[in-house]
This record gives sequence, structure tokens and C-alpha cells, in this order.
Amino acid sequence: MKKLKILFLAALFPLITMAQSETTQALQKQYDDAFTLYFYKNTLRMLNQTDSPEFDELIKDIEKMKFLMIDKTKDKFANSDYKKLLKQYTTESYEEIMTTRYEGKNFDIYLKDKKGSTLGTVMLVNDSTSLYVLDILGTIDITKATKLFSALDESSDIGQKIKSFLDHGEMPKKKEHGFKID
Repeated sequence: MKKLKILFLAALFPLITMAQSETTQALQKQYDDAFTLYFYKNTLRMLNQTDSPEFDELIKDIEKMKFLMIDKTKDKFANSDYKKLLKQYTTESYEEIMTTRYEGKNFDIYLKDKKGSTLGTVMLVNDSTSLYVLDILGTIDITKATKLFSALDESSDIGQKIKSFLDHGEMPKKKEHGFKID
């Protein structure tokens, strides 16, 4: 019986140690009305509605992803809050990898690396009205990071929910499409 318990704990250990960012979890708790989606490998594949091999290649190393969207105007999220958030990610051993602008949005990408292996990726998309956080367990090709955000934005189901939330400030209704809405 003791061996069975040890095997069980050994099997759970990788799941416990591979949790997503504590900073993102704290941000979600602080802004509990934020729009949140969770994606797993299979649900990310469902977003590839055009069967694009390029998209499949982009998501191949993602195990899990949390998508968090904060309405900055409603939640009083200021530039100083954003700078503090970036500092919290670096305190958590994430390293800034890239900062860029795309279609009027600022992208900041952070990686958490251990001995040459990427454990997590955080992509923050910031504009004047919204903050989007993609907290990824795994990695993506950094040079194509904006394509992942665009794919989420353009996905018929998810894109409509995001646009509805931004336009009306209303949380979308729960639906059974392989993703979880909080």
C-alpha cells in the first residue's frame, strides 16, 4: 500500500510543479470580473477551423493556456499597474524576451526557463482599453506570437465572445465548446 501511495504522488508531482504563473492567478483573483478562458491541447486544435498546418505547428508545444482579459476602463487598471505586473513576472523568474507593437497593441512576452527547457510563456497584450494575458504552460515560436493572439481574436466562437464582452461589458453565456468560461 505504501508503494502505491508513493507511485501516486510521483505521478502527481509533474502536475503540481507545472502550475501556471502565480502572478496571473493573483491578477485573476484581484480582477474577479475579468473574462477568463482555459484552453487545453485539444481545445486549441479546435480553434484551427481552417486546418492550417502553420497554426498546428504554432500550438504543438502548448499543454495548457489561460486567457485573461481585463477591461482597463471599468477596472481602473492604470499604466503604473501594468508596470507593477511586469515586475511581478520577473520576480517569479520570468525573463522578458520580446516587446513589440502590432495593430495598435503592445505585446510583451516573458519566458520561464530551466536548464534550457521552457516551462512557461506569458504573453501580455496591452492597449488603451484592455489587457489580455495569455499564460501558457509550454512554449510557442516567439516570432509568431502575434499569430496566436490573432487566431484567438478571429476564431468565430471565441472572437465573438471577446467582441461582445468588449462592446457590452457583459460576460458571455456558458457554452459547451471544449473550453471553460469563468
